Formats: sequence, structure tokens, C-alpha cells
Amino acid sequence: MSTFDLEEQEQIAALKAWWREYGTLVIVAVLAAALAVAGVIGWRTYQSSQAAKASAIYTELRKAAGTRDIKQVRDLAGAILEGHPRTAYAPLAALVSAKAHFESGDLKTARAQLEWVIEHAREPELGAIARLRLVNVLIDEQAFGAALKTLEAQPPAGFAGRYDEARGDVYALQGKTAEARSAYRAALGRLAPQDGASRELLELKLEALGGDGA
Repeated sequence: MSTFDLEEQEQIAALKAWWREYGTLVIVAVLAAALAVAGVIGWRTYQSSQAAKASAIYTELRKAAGTRDIKQVRDLAGAILEGHPRTAYAPLAALVSAKAHFESGDLKTARAQLEWVIEHAREPELGAIARLRLVNVLIDEQAFGAALKTLEAQPPAGFAGRYDEARGDVYALQGKTAEARSAYRAALGRLAPQDGASRELLELKLEALGGDGA
């Protein structure tokens, strides 16, 4: 049987004492780390599964919107927003649903769907698109003050001109010619040289206001 010198015995005794003192904590820490890793893997697996389910529903939603099956659109959009609200498909589904309901004349539902996107979308661009579409809904409801308030939010890069144009549309409908002209000019000033179609449309809107449209 092997024997140990005094120094080795002292080290073994110290190790045993340390283990008695801290061994449980070490085991707990190792188990906690293992559980954390397993939790991350499990959560990612769950997210992937949820995204796959939402993707399948979203595909059916787009088909329903294409055939103008409003009931199916409502049911499928609801399935995504209620069952998979944290997936990337949720705001997209709400936008599709809002467009379908707007075209069918259901402004109340269209507004609710767009407000959901504004509140929940993680991508600023999707929120901006929802705001611009909500302005159209509010214009149809003649809620001009609410439409202008919707455009008070800071637009993400690339959307400032579209916000200006939408603001000009609201002012024009209110009969506020000077404000509309100023907004349209601001939108024109943000256009790139290649934006010929947008420039032409804005110039037509300025001409429609009458007076000095230059």
C-alpha cells in the first residue's frame, strides 16, 4: 500500500477540509451552469419551433388575404398574435391583416392591427410602415388631429420624407394650404436624384394646392 509523506498528507487533509467546506457549493455551481446551458439550448429550440409554426400560419394568412377571405385572415392573424406574439412573423401578420381589413372597409380592425404593430414591432422600419398606414386609416375616419399626432414620432432613417408627405396630405385635407405646401417641399428636399416618380407625385400635389407651388 502506498504511503504518503507528511507534506502530502497535509495537502490531502487540507483538500478534504476544503471539500467538506465548499464541495456542496461547487456541485451546486456546476449543476447551475449545466442547467443554464440546457436552458439556453431549450429556449432556442422552443423559439425555433415557435417560428416554424408561425411561418406556416403566415403562409396561409397571405393566401387568405390574396383571396380576400376576411374571416380566414382574422382567424389566422389572431392565431399568430395570440400564440406566437414574440416571433418576427407577428408584426408582419398584423400588417397583412390590417391591409385586408382596410380594403374591406373594416377601419376599426385595421386600426387595431396597426396600433399593435406600432406598440410591439422590434424593427423601427415596421413601426414606421404601420404609422404611415395608420394615417391613411385615420384620414378615412377624418381623425386629422390623431393622424398628425401619429406622425410626431421620430422616423427611422429613410422615412422622414414619407412622414413629411403624409403630413402634407393631412394638412391639405384640412384646408391648411401653407402647412401642406411646406410639408410637401420638405419631402421633396429629402428625395434622392433617382426618386423621379416620387418627385413627380409631390410636384403634382404642390400644383394641386394652387398658388406658388415652386
